[in-house]
Amino acid sequence: MRIGSLHTYPVKGCHRLDHDEAVVEPWGLAADRRWMIVDADGVGITQRETTVLTQLTARPHPGGLHLSAPGMPDIDVPEPADAPKIQVRIFRAKPPVPARIADTTWVSAFLGRDARLIWQADPTTRIVSGSAQPDDRVSLADGYPVLLANTASLDAVNDWLLESGDDPVPIHRFRPNLVVTGAPAWAEDDWIGHRLRIGDLAFRVAKACARCRVTTVDQETGETGRQPLHVLGRHRRIDGGLLFAVNLIPDLTAGQTGRIRVGDQVTVEGEPALGES
Repeated sequence: MRIGSLHTYPVKGCHRLDHDEAVVEPWGLAADRRWMIVDADGVGITQRETTVLTQLTARPHPGGLHLSAPGMPDIDVPEPADAPKIQVRIFRAKPPVPARIADTTWVSAFLGRDARLIWQADPTTRIVSGSAQPDDRVSLADGYPVLLANTASLDAVNDWLLESGDDPVPIHRFRPNLVVTGAPAWAEDDWIGHRLRIGDLAFRVAKACARCRVTTVDQETGETGRQPLHVLGRHRRIDGGLLFAVNLIPDLTAGQTGRIRVGDQVTVEGEPALGES
């Protein structure tokens, strides 16, 4: 079992970046979802309601971010280290997160509505909700630092789609950070509560990921449909969620980092990890 691909999403909801290797920080892959676009109330704007985000490409560089989108001039946005702090929310019901405003004009023109691009200056401020370890932190991802998907499980989903007369979908519909190859379909269900060893790093497998309507959005065009959410509802409705992929927490403490690469071996360690103090 090995890492088949690595991906980050520098602005929450934007088009993915593909990598041969990635630095791992306690709160996720380096530069992954440290930026987000929020509305006038400070609530995150996501693909759930604004699929044009699929057309936004964000490329981090030292001290800032390069943004591009069809019909828009490219722009470099510096990290607003001296801007006043504001409180934003990933979703309206989520606890507030401190952030700094980086841009309003470009993102408002891109979305055609009042919007602000914000930057999470300090990723140590957001606690992983429900984690057994109080020091676990997360960037501006929905809930956990890293999402891992299994290509064999995607093959199973695509078999169900073909049986239903629907087209198969690519792994990018599920917006993973890590994609593993060489594991049986749904093997990841049995990894929950254990550690994965990836290269020289360990990750705790926290929980399965319940999927939302973003999986129905074509990540290249922004067009929407009913699949694969409908077929997940038929075959993967477990404990009230439509499950695909698993959430990971890097087994690192503040100040530690590591590196993983495409091709790294992935092994499952035997003892449960999440109940440790």
